[in-house]
Amino acid sequence: MKYIKLVAFLCITLIMACSKTKKTQKLFVENDTQWKTIGDANWSFVKGELKGVADSSMGFIVTKSVYSNFELNLEFKPDSTVNSGVFVRCNNDAISAAGCYEINIWDLHPNQDNRTGAIVTRQKPFKKVETLNQWNTYKIICKDNVIKAWVNNVLTAELIDDQHIEGKIALQAFETGIIWFRNISITPL
Repeated sequence: MKYIKLVAFLCITLIMACSKTKKTQKLFVENDTQWKTIGDANWSFVKGELKGVADSSMGFIVTKSVYSNFELNLEFKPDSTVNSGVFVRCNNDAISAAGCYEINIWDLHPNQDNRTGAIVTRQKPFKKVETLNQWNTYKIICKDNVIKAWVNNVLTAELIDDQHIEGKIALQAFETGIIWFRNISITPL
C-alpha cells in the first residue's frame, strides 16, 4: 500500500511539474495572423525563411502580443549594406531605440559602439562578432530588469535597466539591403 501511495504521489508531482513548464512558441511564421508590418520595407517568406528588403526605406515586422520575461532565439543573415536589429519590449508601434531595447545587427555601423551585438545607445558590445553574409544566431534573454544578448554563443551585451518592462517584439530592415531571419522562437521565463 505504501508503494502505491508513493507511485501515485510521484505521478501527481510529475504531472504538476509538466503543467507548469513554459512552452516555446514560434514567432513570425508565414500565414500567421499574430504579427503585422509597419513602414516601407518589403517583408516576404522564401522557403520558410523571412526576408526583409530595404530600398532607402525602413520597416518592421512586429508581434501583436506583448512579452515581458522571455528567451528569444533566432537565426539571421545580413548582407553588407543593411541596417537591421531585434527590438524587444516595445511600448507601441513607434519602434525606436528609445521606445524599445534595440539589439543591433549592423557590423559596419559608423559608431562601433552600436554595432552587431550592442543594445543601441545603452550598451556597447563586449566583443565584436563578424556576421556579414552568413547565418548567425541571436539569443536574447529579458528577465525582470536584465537584458542579455549572445551572438553565435558569445555574450555581447548585458544591461540592467527598468525603463521597459514589457512590450512587443520587432525585426527591422533599414536603409538599403537584405536581411534574412529563420527559426525564430520565444520561451516565456
